[in-house]
Amino acid sequence: MSTTLFTNARKVDAAGEVDGFWMLVDGDRITATGSTVEAPGRPPVAPPAGDPSGAGGAGRVPDATVDLAGARLTPGLVDLHVHGGGGASYDGDADEIARGLAVHRAHGTTRSLVSLVANPVARLRTSLEAIAELRTRDPLVLGAHLEGPFLSPARKGAHALEHLAEPTAETVHALLDAAPGTVRQVTLAPELPGGLEAVERLVAAGVVVAVGHTEADHDLAVAAFDRGASLVTHAFNAIAGIGHREPGPVVAAVSDDRVTIELILDGVHVHPEVVAMMFASAQGRVALVTDAMAAAGSADGDYLLGELAVTVAGGVATLAGTDTIAGSTLTQDAALRRAMDAARQGSVAAVTALTATPARAIGVDHEIGLLAPGHLADAVAWTDDWHVSRVWAAGRELVDGVAVRS
Repeated sequence: MSTTLFTNARKVDAAGEVDGFWMLVDGDRITATGSTVEAPGRPPVAPPAGDPSGAGGAGRVPDATVDLAGARLTPGLVDLHVHGGGGASYDGDADEIARGLAVHRAHGTTRSLVSLVANPVARLRTSLEAIAELRTRDPLVLGAHLEGPFLSPARKGAHALEHLAEPTAETVHALLDAAPGTVRQVTLAPELPGGLEAVERLVAAGVVVAVGHTEADHDLAVAAFDRGASLVTHAFNAIAGIGHREPGPVVAAVSDDRVTIELILDGVHVHPEVVAMMFASAQGRVALVTDAMAAAGSADGDYLLGELAVTVAGGVATLAGTDTIAGSTLTQDAALRRAMDAARQGSVAAVTALTATPARAIGVDHEIGLLAPGHLADAVAWTDDWHVSRVWAAGRELVDGVAVRS
């Protein structure tokens, strides 16, 4: 495998900011990192240059060097909740999903789940099979997120009522068995018949359960978290807000260090002051997601979300003829900029919410989310105003979201 040395960067990740940062990539993984700039308790370290005694034990000159000329370098962004982009819906076949993924990758999202809206179980099984097939040729896909069908009819949002279902053991197993190992996350309303039992069943199968699209109150949310749920699907949307007498499920999540809280920071779903409050209240546990549908990275117009007609005007997606929000047109780089601007977060906190935190939420933080030895070589270089300049995934540069052939 070839080696690439990245030099002269300003690293920003959950571990902090480091000037003069360099990292050595061997194949798809980071093997060594360091900084040429001295800091308290950290002497400068020169990057490897063929000396067998050098950092990382590099015994040869790297095959390629990328001089970032002082640009910021972050881990690749991670999206736990996204339904499409570039006119492509993730409810389609593997090739259509790949087209949508390329759009988001061009905006810095190197790893993502593929989110599915409520559909008949048979159709969901077909979609899961398509995602499993795609994963055999695209390891950047982390798996599937079933946002439906286990949702409250009263909080269905942009999901077809007729396709909602109760989380019976039979239905849960039918979905998990469609493509074993593909389902990584399930959104579930715990008040549904058998809901708490389903939480335990899914968690036992290695699936991350998110409380969402639910009428659950504070106490029921606490019960779901105690049964193993560890995520909240797009907090404040399709879920009760915070009340002074009934604190609701969001407060239950904030109070529980085991729980990660999704937020959609597009300027529409949640006010940035509320986002700032959540960053302060649940430090290190906010995961920014897009909940993007097919119009992300595309033009205003008419689209489908599952079987539902969606109108996009001014970048805001709503169910046709209503004011019900139907996902977003957000990309993760825009969410990062809003976190630092409108929500007044520092760069480390903002980057963490798009990298290490979502990676930890689904148990892959040992491989992605940091620029550190042993981690997969996913990285994004940024312009001074935090727009994406270059993207690498698993050690390979992406151009327009597609890996460059080496």
